[in-house]
Amino acid sequence: MTSTTKARSSCGWKRLQCVGAIALFVGIGIAATPLARAESKYGPGVTDKEIRLGQTAPYSGPASAFSTTARVENDYLKMINAAGGIGGRQINMISLDDGYSPPKTIEQTRKLVESEEVLAIVGTVGTLANVTIAKYVNSKKVPHLFGTTGSDKLNDPVRYPWTVPFFASQDVEGRTYARYILQTKPDAKIAVLYQNDDFGRGYLDAFKAELGEKASKMIVKEEPYDVTVPTIDSQIVSLKASGADVFLQATTPKFAAQAIRKTYEVGWKPLQIIPTAVAQISNVLQPAGIEASTGVLTAIWRKEPSDPKWENDPEMKDYRAFMRQWAPGEPVEDGFSMNGYVTGKMIVEILKRCGDDLTRENLIKQATSVKDLHLPLFLAGINLNISHDDRVAWRSSRIAKFDGKGWEFISDLITIPPSR
Repeated sequence: MTSTTKARSSCGWKRLQCVGAIALFVGIGIAATPLARAESKYGPGVTDKEIRLGQTAPYSGPASAFSTTARVENDYLKMINAAGGIGGRQINMISLDDGYSPPKTIEQTRKLVESEEVLAIVGTVGTLANVTIAKYVNSKKVPHLFGTTGSDKLNDPVRYPWTVPFFASQDVEGRTYARYILQTKPDAKIAVLYQNDDFGRGYLDAFKAELGEKASKMIVKEEPYDVTVPTIDSQIVSLKASGADVFLQATTPKFAAQAIRKTYEVGWKPLQIIPTAVAQISNVLQPAGIEASTGVLTAIWRKEPSDPKWENDPEMKDYRAFMRQWAPGEPVEDGFSMNGYVTGKMIVEILKRCGDDLTRENLIKQATSVKDLHLPLFLAGINLNISHDDRVAWRSSRIAKFDGKGWEFISDLITIPPSR
């Protein structure tokens, strides 16, 4: 070996020693940082500074009253962002109008997933919208979380493993009313008014299932209506003529108010039951008329903002303070406002549980691992449980009667176990 070669070898060895020392020093430094101890994992729509989510809501169209839920939900997320966000990340909710039209819902949801590349579809408003997009988002393995729907079709972990709805279950609620009637009025003659879509049929199917073999005898008349019709007067006249002494509604707010009012005007006095989705004093019972609404029953699972019994409740005071500061243009007494507030809390709870693992896989894992969670404004004894096998968040409620001022509880908690 020549002296030149020896010199190069010696120099190269020293360089290797130097590089190795530097690498060791840097490695020790990195290992000592929190980043190395718990490296962040991000899915689409997530950076060190942002969590991008998407939803649709009927800001226009025949179900525009429901859009209050989305607006208040987004106001809640703005409050969280103002306080620093979640783990230093701002929540960017992209909320698009779908007009309560299935083709538009699909179009807007595709835009959110494929163009905006959101981490998840969260808080989509309406049963029709959520049922419409379920197949698509599951095919893309995009978490479809906390939609404002109680459709039993979406409690299907095999077909829709990426879907977790977040509203009073139609299956649970329909069965609750049937169980209450069987216990308190087993000889009832029942008339049913239902919206002719997944929303209305969801309640009716569950109600019939709980009645079992007695359904064909006890239900003496059914009348459907389409969401686009101006009134349901003719249906009420037909239902009254059936001789029914129990009147079950599976309606949305506009038609619930019309049905209560028309029932009163025609002198029909059945035991009347309305779904919890429309059991708001301010935007359904007052428009229908307080006298006409007195005596109406519903299932209650949370505190009602327009019910005077909760006026001094600390959780209700917190809700009202939030609405004054962050959603001053929205109706405080409206149940849809409270939906948005509670859904916002649930979104934040699950995102916090994800920590720095903000992948789609971990998001759906956390959303389906909820055990005995009690959120503010839920009644005592009603806790949230969501699992891989059962996506219904809560299964208990109490039957209450409207006494002209507020809701008077007339039953203890009624719990409906999974039927699968």
